[in-house]
Amino acid sequence: MEEQHSEPVTLTTERLVLRAPRESDIDAVFAACQDPEIQRWTIVPSPYRREDAEFFVRDLAIEGWRTGANRIWCVFERESGALVGSQGLVLRDNDPGCAEIGWWAVKEFRGRGYTTEAARAVSHYGLRELGLRRLEWVAYVGNGGSRAVAEKSGYRMEGTLRSFAEQRGVFHDAWLGSLLASDLD
Repeated sequence: MEEQHSEPVTLTTERLVLRAPRESDIDAVFAACQDPEIQRWTIVPSPYRREDAEFFVRDLAIEGWRTGANRIWCVFERESGALVGSQGLVLRDNDPGCAEIGWWAVKEFRGRGYTTEAARAVSHYGLRELGLRRLEWVAYVGNGGSRAVAEKSGYRMEGTLRSFAEQRGVFHDAWLGSLLASDLD
C-alpha cells in the first residue's frame, strides 16, 4: 500500500462519535491527560502541559491525517457530547499494510464499554475501509484495562515482547495482539 493522503473521517457507533480533534477540544484533552493512569500507560508527556494538548490537536492530529500515517480521533459520547477518550491508527513504517491501534480513556468514563465500542469502529475502518492486512495492539505489560479492551475487540494475543515499547526513554516489556481482516468475517 502506498501512503494515503486523507481527509479526516468521522466514525459513529450506537453511543459514540469519533472525529478528528478540533481547537475546541484542547481543554478537554488537557484535563483528561492529567490522569496519572493515562500518563503511566501511554506515551503522552508527563507532566502533561497545556502546550502538549495544543500540539496534539494543532500539529500531531492535523499532520497525521494529512499524510494518512497517523489517524487520530477524539471520542465523544453522542448523548452528552463529552470527551470519553481518544483512538489512533498509526501506519507501520516498515509495513504499510499494517497499523498499530492505540487508545486512552477519560477516567470518569471507564468501565462503560466506550473504549471497546470505539476500538471496534476504528479496527473495522482500518481493515475494511483502508484495506489494511493487519492491525497490532501493543501495551506495556500490566496494563490490564487496555488488554481487556483489545480482547473484547477481537484482538488475539500473540505474546510478550521483552524490552520492546519505549516510553520517555525507557524500554518496557509489552504485550502484542493482532486483528486481521480475515478475523472480521
